[in-house]
Formats: sequence, structure tokens, C-alpha cells
Amino acid sequence: MSKQAMREETERLIKEAMERKAVTIKQGDTRIEAVCGRCGAKNRVTMAKGQSRATFTCKECGHEQMSL
Repeated sequence: MSKQAMREETERLIKEAMERKAVTIKQGDTRIEAVCGRCGAKNRVTMAKGQSRATFTCKECGHEQMSL
């Protein structure tokens, strides 16, 4: 099966499921990888829908900061 055929089959199955109302699509929270400004460690930050910045505390050094 080619990639194009697989895409078409997937689109068809999604349309059928949405017509039956068996699948609910919702928008959830956003997860970003933020880097600590003090120690450089990577932190996973969860932001609510519609929010542009989130405050977080670094897991390594405990520095409280705001993501971009």
C-alpha cells in the first residue's frame, strides 16, 4: 500500500468516525521544553490553552522563572 493510499484510507476512516460521533476531538494543554536560565537544564512545562507564558521552577536548581 502506498503512502498516498494510506493517507486516503486514514482520512476516510476519520470522516466516518466523526459522522457516527464516536470520536470527540478536543484541544488540550500545550507542553513545551523550557531551558533554565541559570543552570541550563531542560524542563517540561505545561501551559493552558490561550496562555502565552507560564511560570515554572527548575527541577535541578529550584530557580523560579517564566517561559517564553
